[in-house]
Formats: sequence, structure tokens, C-alpha cells
Amino acid sequence: MNSDVASRKKIRILLADDHLIVRMGLATILSLEPDMEVVGEAEDGADAVRRVDECAPDVIVMDVMMPNVDGAEATRQILSRHPDAKILLLTTFGKSVRVRAALDLGARGALLKDASKRSFVEAIRRIAAGGRAVCAEIDREIALAKSLPTLTDRQRTILNAVAKGYNNREIAHFEGITTDGVRAHLKTLFARLGVASRTEAATTALELGLLDA
Repeated sequence: MNSDVASRKKIRILLADDHLIVRMGLATILSLEPDMEVVGEAEDGADAVRRVDECAPDVIVMDVMMPNVDGAEATRQILSRHPDAKILLLTTFGKSVRVRAALDLGARGALLKDASKRSFVEAIRRIAAGGRAVCAEIDREIALAKSLPTLTDRQRTILNAVAKGYNNREIAHFEGITTDGVRAHLKTLFARLGVASRTEAATTALELGLLDA
């Protein structure tokens, strides 16, 4: 082993992913790097928040989509308690609003889960050194998002409900508003998205990364 690498302090890494097999795979990759060590694992966002205090990691590798507390919310909670925490997001869906939200909150990087081993370990090193590491695909989606229509929280919730196939009466019940109120929101949504139907709205929202899924 190179003496310079051996004398260097290892990068302490916390892995947060709700799939055990994924965590095992990531841990195996990192175990082959002489300057890295996995000091903890978390099975959801809430667990990640707790484990940060216990493990004091240099870099937190965070899955975006997790049950109970997702990666974006876990990022918010961790950074509120540890403003200097360095978080690398992993996602299968680069258009997810959760990815953009977590980066806006202060996550240092984001990679697609099909990234190469080299890209993964280099991103960790870059983030540990104080830099940023956002893959080109997600970078493009972020640039595109800046030109997207601005939606209120309620409009976004209704748009997600439409994409999931709920009708106006069901949406009105969930939101605690009248069906006329739902129709008014849909009219505004259609205008902002430049569409004429619920199907077009759902398809366009998916293509633009406006859905929470």
C-alpha cells in the first residue's frame, strides 16, 4: 500500500439506504478503497439522523427515497443540527423534486444509482475535501427546473393526486376543499403546464420532474 495513502486519515462514511443488499454492495465497494471506511449504516432517514451523532461521519451517503423519513427530510434535519455535515445523495430518479430540495438545503452532491464505481468513490473524496459532486444528468435537470412553472404546495399535492388517478371528489376530500375548489386549481395547473387534460398534466408533470415520486 502507498505510504502516503496509509498515513492519511480515512474518510469515515455513513451509509443510509432502506435496502440491505444495496448497503452491502456499497460497503463492499468502499471496503476496497484504502482511504475509506464505513463507520455506520442506517435503514431510513430517521435512523440516519440518529446515527450521525453516534458515528461522526465525514460523508453521509444518503438514498433519496426511503420510508418514514425520506432523504430530503433527513438532510434537512441533519444540517439543522450539523451545518457542516457533508451529504452525498443517491437516486434512481434524477428529476425528483426531493433531490433538488435536498441540494437546495445544502447536500454537497447527487449521483444516479447506476453511476460507475469510479464516479461514486471520486464523489465521496471530492465531498470529503470540501467540494461538490453533482452528476451531469442531475445538473441538467436542475438547470431545467429553474425555468419550470412555480406551483404552490396545494397545487403540487393536487397534481400528484391527479397523476395517481384520484378523481376530483377524492382530491377534495383529501384536501378539505370543495370539488369546485379542485376544479379551480386544475384550471390554473393546466394553464401553467400548457395542457388541456388530466392525462396531459400527469404526463407533462412526470417529464418535467414535478411529481414527488
